[in-house]
Order: sequence, then structure tokens, then C-alpha cells
Amino acid sequence: MANMISDETMEYVGILAKLELSDEEREQAKKDMEQMLDYIDMLNTLNTDGVEPMSHIFPIHNVFREDVVENDDEHEKILANAPAAKDGAFKVPKTVE
Repeated sequence: MANMISDETMEYVGILAKLELSDEEREQAKKDMEQMLDYIDMLNTLNTDGVEPMSHIFPIHNVFREDVVENDDEHEKILANAPAAKDGAFKVPKTVE
């Protein structure tokens, strides 16, 4: 185990995470974090030359359509359906006193 986490670091992490850990839980979390850091160190030693970086495991292509306006300005037709209109907008009863 090359990575050692100090008790001060664990206390700081507990404060940041807003955790109240018992001494046993703090020791277990410390061991777990050390194991995670060791695993990351092991991954950093792997040869990744020629490996293309990816953002997702599956090939994803943009499936969104182009944002094109397909209808005309139907403002007047929409307001024709309103029970009441004023200044080009729907007129509704006052709801706040």
C-alpha cells in the first residue's frame, strides 16, 4: 500500500462530506480510500498509447434534427381561440391581490 491517508485528511473529508463517523467507520473509510488510490495508481501504470479517448462506452452520434421553424406566425389564429385577449396576449382574471 503506497498511499497513506492521514487522520487530518480523513477529518477534513468528513467535514466536507458532512459526515459524522465513528472511529471504526473512519478507519474503514480510510482503508477504502487508500485502496481506491492504490487502484488508481495501478491504472496510471497501464500503457494507453494508441487508445482513443472516449466519452461513452458505445458509439454515439448526434441524433437531433436541425432546429428549423416549420410553421408561420399563427399568433392571430391562436388568440382567436382565447375567451379574451388584450394587447396581443391572453387576458386572464387577476389572481393576486
